[in-house]
Amino acid sequence: MGELRSSTINFGPQHPAAHGVLRMIAELDGEVVQRLDPHIGLLHRGTEKLAETKPYNQSIGYMDRLDYVSMLSNEHAYVMAIEALLGISPPVRAQYIRVLYDEITRIRNHLMWIGTHGLDLGAMAVFLYAFRDREDLIDCYEAVSGARLHAGYYRPGGVYRDLPERMPEHQQNDRISAKKLKRLNEDRQGSLLDFIQAFTDRFPGHIDELETLLTDNRIWKQRTVDIAVVSPERALQLGFTGPMLRGSGVEWDLRKKQPYEVYDRVDFDIPVGTNGDTYDRYLIRMEEMRQSVRIMRQCIEWLHQHPGPVMVDDPKVAPPRRENMKGDMESLIHHFKLFSEGYSIPQGETYQAVEHPKGEFGIYLVSDGSNKPYRLKIRAPCFVHLAAYDEMAKGHMLADVVAIIGTMDIVFGDVDR
Repeated sequence: MGELRSSTINFGPQHPAAHGVLRMIAELDGEVVQRLDPHIGLLHRGTEKLAETKPYNQSIGYMDRLDYVSMLSNEHAYVMAIEALLGISPPVRAQYIRVLYDEITRIRNHLMWIGTHGLDLGAMAVFLYAFRDREDLIDCYEAVSGARLHAGYYRPGGVYRDLPERMPEHQQNDRISAKKLKRLNEDRQGSLLDFIQAFTDRFPGHIDELETLLTDNRIWKQRTVDIAVVSPERALQLGFTGPMLRGSGVEWDLRKKQPYEVYDRVDFDIPVGTNGDTYDRYLIRMEEMRQSVRIMRQCIEWLHQHPGPVMVDDPKVAPPRRENMKGDMESLIHHFKLFSEGYSIPQGETYQAVEHPKGEFGIYLVSDGSNKPYRLKIRAPCFVHLAAYDEMAKGHMLADVVAIIGTMDIVFGDVDR
């Protein structure tokens, strides 16, 4: 039998599991990982410096393009930072809408994660099941913002507009039968809130379907149990947050520990793991989707019963109504100045963080009194988690490297920000 020799290989960036922008130099002893050196920067965006060259309200769209799977969660931290420096608070209805859409975003993120994670480990059907439900949530984004991905819906002082009273319907075309069209439009006969309510009614059963495919599947467990175990103490030392931290048994969730918006008014539980392995982190994200449904239902009930404004009544922050802008010169000038020059923020600094689907997403914002940030620093969860890759992969097989990418739920707009 020949002697095993050490080798150094490039894993990615062309590998499907490396997302096209992660290059790792792996030192192997046979197929066992001895060292893993992730090279980042292939997707470098310069978001922080770009935002320092533009008025505050023109950088909301940049936030969408960081973690481009959890767009509104990124926006949320940024607009909260602006609101903290301006000393304003959005109307309560806007806060409930933000919480509702944060949880929609969490489910969107986790469905993308389980679909691609399953695909990387050989579970094809899971990908199709996950994207079926994800399409409904993409429609919820489109209904309020007109965009399927980069919504730009949250604004300093509230949200762009209230939830529509009518959910858009699918239109007849040559590729769709009348029977299928009727089925697709079945839940679209009422408002957007009614459509989301119908989703929350059927989605728990769809989570059960995903778990039936994976949770007790022996191949799935062979690929995930005892892979990349991280102790609670080490997870804290490494700066883990979100499911990566809770998977190691640390009960930390900003929605509970440092509540923002109306999270202190809704009831939900924090799932916590026991072994700190890839399998535990999978179970936690599946349970998080169930808890998100609980939060969404409470928000829907409140929003049905409490109409009201969704933007602060401050002309220096909120643009004039569009119908006023069309017929009033003062409103037109005000609209133009607001979107071309923005507004100046008092001198100061703040750090605002949200419980992003991937962990703690924070914005450190420094104002020098002008209409542009003096400094913007983004605390991205994926960047922190990627730093632990070498430690998590050491001693595992080369095939497990793919499972570890999946358990970290990495998006490179977040890493190479």
